Amino acid sequence: MNIKDDLVRHYLWLRQYGLNDSHSGNASIRNEDSIWITPTGCCADTVTSGDLVECDINGMVGKGASLDAPLHIAIYQANPLTRAMLHSHGPYSVAMTMDTEEFTPTDFEGQLYFSRVPVITIPYDRYLEDSPRLVAKVLAEYPIAVVRGHGVYACAESLTLAYKWACSLELSAKTAFIARQAGKI
Repeated sequence: MNIKDDLVRHYLWLRQYGLNDSHSGNASIRNEDSIWITPTGCCADTVTSGDLVECDINGMVGKGASLDAPLHIAIYQANPLTRAMLHSHGPYSVAMTMDTEEFTPTDFEGQLYFSRVPVITIPYDRYLEDSPRLVAKVLAEYPIAVVRGHGVYACAESLTLAYKWACSLELSAKTAFIARQAGKI
């Protein structure tokens, strides 16, 4: 499978497995100096590899690219080992980080993968200006972070690993939510 088709497949999985709605989130993959990203406003159910927009590591944002394209570029610039970025809106991940500076998983796998998940506060009216710098800074040290009230950003050396981080965080947040409701934590 070529990298663009693989990107579309992972973006669709975020939708199919409840981490995004039909038109939310975004995804990108880096191939040398090129960065392929989902277009702004695209539908995960119908997007194709031909719809992806090319950007580059030097900051050129292709016409029609996701509004988060500058953020993706900043992350790739800050972390040369990163080859894939997934942005999702997992409801448990977002809900469990609404009033905290970090999320500490309580389940075994969550603790194994993440000692802590930083939560970044970015005012809504400053998101486009501030998110590239703030999120890239955190993801240079951690594989995953949450922008409070907005969503999850996972980066890795592969799409498969970025997808694993996003799914693992969502399951950890769901487990913590259920345990809290049951009075176990």
